[in-house]
This record gives sequence, structure tokens and C-alpha cells, in this order.
Amino acid sequence: SPPGYIGYDEGGQLTEAVRRKPYSVVLLDEIEKAHPDVFNILLQILEDGRLTDAQGRKVDFRNTIVIMTSNIGAGTISKNQTLGFSIGDESGLSYEDMKERVLGELKKVFRPELLNRIDEVIVFHKLTKEEITTIVELVLRRLREQMGEHEVAIELTDEAKELLVEKGYDPAMGARPLRRAIQRYIEDPLADFVLGRSLEPGSTILVERKDEDTVDITVIPGEITPEKVTVPPEEPEGSAGEDDHSDAD
Repeated sequence: SPPGYIGYDEGGQLTEAVRRKPYSVVLLDEIEKAHPDVFNILLQILEDGRLTDAQGRKVDFRNTIVIMTSNIGAGTISKNQTLGFSIGDESGLSYEDMKERVLGELKKVFRPELLNRIDEVIVFHKLTKEEITTIVELVLRRLREQMGEHEVAIELTDEAKELLVEKGYDPAMGARPLRRAIQRYIEDPLADFVLGRSLEPGSTILVERKDEDTVDITVIPGEITPEKVTVPPEEPEGSAGEDDHSDAD
């Protein structure tokens, strides 16, 4: 800020954060969208290992790891891959060939002096079906924790998880639609199902796939996980009868 304004004598957000915690990881997401002045700052950090703030103070970045992410070349990857979850395409394009194409796209966008100061460029593989399933498990873990606050467990059958994988993955956007799919196919129907019901503490809510776009929700009383659900190793296996039942879109 100019003199006379609140905060004019304070350092920048980046320099202040690193000055206080020099052993840090700085993540610059979608760096290609940054203002050109940001790249001038990056050149100083990557070349000299330090940055001078507006107050003339030098901040040491030598113990800081700087990670930049970019979507440059994502169109090339999607264009050269088949539909589904494979890594290559019909022509057998290898990972090394894919990486070479992406690096070529980077050179069209970033100045050589910036690229030459980057230690490593990592091109990620396209997400596989197994990896999408793992992401589903991670998101569902948070949902289980929320339901656990009400002393109620929630489990999904493998078929219900497969529904989320199918609806939550897009070849061009990766796993970004997954959050919306979980809200549409699990959280919203679950909220409608629970609304107005008195759930017994220790009950398990079982979510099953009914058809192409709907799920079936059942409440099973008692602290027992249904047999048909594939449970994590740390959770006990068992069986119980059905008590309450509902179809949800």
C-alpha cells in the first residue's frame, strides 16, 4: 500500500510467510494464468534464492520448495487418448512421447529463462479407474466422519461406488466432476432420506445402486456392517437384517 494507507509498512504475503517459516512449500496453482510481473518475481527466487520485498528486506527462499502447476498441454493429452481409463491412445503413444509434446507446449507459453531455472517438470499420467476409485474412498471418508458425529455409519456397495466413478469422471476434466457427482447421487438423496427420520445411534446406512442413475438407501440397526459391502480392513465385517428402506433419485 502507498504511504498513509493501512498496511503500507507491511511486507508482502509471500515474503512475510516465507520469512516467518523459511522451510515451506509454496504452491502456485495454474501458473500460466499469473500476471507477467509474477514471472519476474519467480526469476529472482529461482535464480538468487531470495526475494526483496517493498521495504527493501531480502527474504531467503533457499530452503523453500516452489511447486507450480499448469494445465498447459492437457488438451494434447486428452486428444491423444482413447475414451475410458487407458493411458495410451490407438496409435500407442507412449508416456515419453506424451511428455515431449507437453514440454513443447510449455515452451510456447513460458520464457526460456524461466524454464531453464526449473529443476524438474513432471507430466502426470491420465487418472486410471483404480485411482478414481481411490479418490471416491477419500471423499467418502469425510462423509463417514460427518455421519459419525451423529453416531451413524454409512457404507456404499461396490456397485454404488462404480456409479460415482462413472458419473464423476470426465476425460477432459479428470476427477473434478466427482465432487458434484457425490453430492447429486449420494449426499442429496441421503439428506432427503434422513430428513424427518429418527436414526438409532449405531445404525448403518447402506447405499446401493438401483439402476443407471439412482441409488437405494437402507437403514440397518445396530453396529454391524452389511456383508455385501466391501469394508476397509480396520472396520469389522458382519451382517444384519433390513429395517428401513427408501429409493432415492
